[in-house]
Amino acid sequence: MVVALLLAGCDATPGPGDDTTARAEQTRLDAEFASRTQVARMAREEALTAPDGWTGLTGLHRIELRSHFIGSAPGSGIRLSHGPARLGLLQSGDGAYAFMPERGEAATLDGAPVSGRVTLRSDRDGAPDWLAFDEGRGALSIIERGGIAFVRVRHADAEARRRFAGLEYWPIDRAWRIEARFTPAAPGTRIEIANILGLIEPTVSPGTVRFERDGATYTLQALEGADGGLFLILADRTSGRGSYSAGRYLDTAAPDANGRVVLDFNRAYNPPCAFTAFATCPLPPDGNRLDLAIEAGEKAYRPAP
Repeated sequence: MVVALLLAGCDATPGPGDDTTARAEQTRLDAEFASRTQVARMAREEALTAPDGWTGLTGLHRIELRSHFIGSAPGSGIRLSHGPARLGLLQSGDGAYAFMPERGEAATLDGAPVSGRVTLRSDRDGAPDWLAFDEGRGALSIIERGGIAFVRVRHADAEARRRFAGLEYWPIDRAWRIEARFTPAAPGTRIEIANILGLIEPTVSPGTVRFERDGATYTLQALEGADGGLFLILADRTSGRGSYSAGRYLDTAAPDANGRVVLDFNRAYNPPCAFTAFATCPLPPDGNRLDLAIEAGEKAYRPAP
C-alpha cells in the first residue's frame, strides 16, 4: 500500500494552484524586466538631450587649411551657428592642433581659462580636449575619421535639442532577450567599417556572436564595447520600415567564461545620426544585415514638425 501511494504521488499532475503560482511568477518577472527597461530608456533620453548630448551638436567642419578663423561672423572659415562673432584662430599641421583666442574673448580648455595659444588634442588617441566658449554654453573639439580631421561643435541652444520630440519604442518583450554564443577572433583582427560620411576605417573586432530566433541562426560581427563588453552595429528587416534606415546599435556586457552573452534587443538604439547631421556614425558591416524583423527596441526618430 505504501509503495502504491508513493507511485501515485510520482504520477501526480500539477493542479490549478500550481498554474496560478507559475502565472504569478511570470507576471512578476515580466514586470521587473519592464521596469528595468523603462529606467534605461529614461536614462537614454536624458543623455541624448543633455547639453553635451548628441542633440546638442551644431556643426561638423572639415579642417582643410592650416589656419581657420572660427566665429559666427560671415566669412569665418569655420562658422558657428551660435556663439561669438570672432572666437579665435585654429591652426593645424603634422597632426597637431592649436588654438589662439580672439583678444578679449573668454574661453576655457577642459575647464581652465585660456589666455593664449593652447594645444588641442584630437580623439585620435582617446578622449579629445574640449574648448568651451559662450559662457560654457558652447564647446568644440577635434575628431579624426579615416585620416581626415574635423571640428565638432556643440551648443546648449542647438535646434535639435530645443525641439527634441521624444523616443518611440516597440512594446517591451522578454522574448527578445536572447542568450547568444560569442566566438573570439584572433588577436588584432580588424574589419572595415564604413561611416555615414563614406569614410572607411579598419576597426578591431574581438569576434562574432551567434544567436537563434524562430529556429534560424544568425551571426553578428562584434566590435569592442565598454568595460570589456561588445558593441554591435546591425540592420534588419525593420530598417527603413519602422526602425532607422541606417541600422541600430546594441551594447552587451562582457561574455562569460563559457562564451555566453545576452542580446537584449529591447535595448537596441538609434545611432547619433538619427538625431543630428553632425555625427559620423559607423554603419553595419555587410554580414550584420540580418534577414530578420527585430520588432524590439527603439523605432525611427520622428523630429518635431
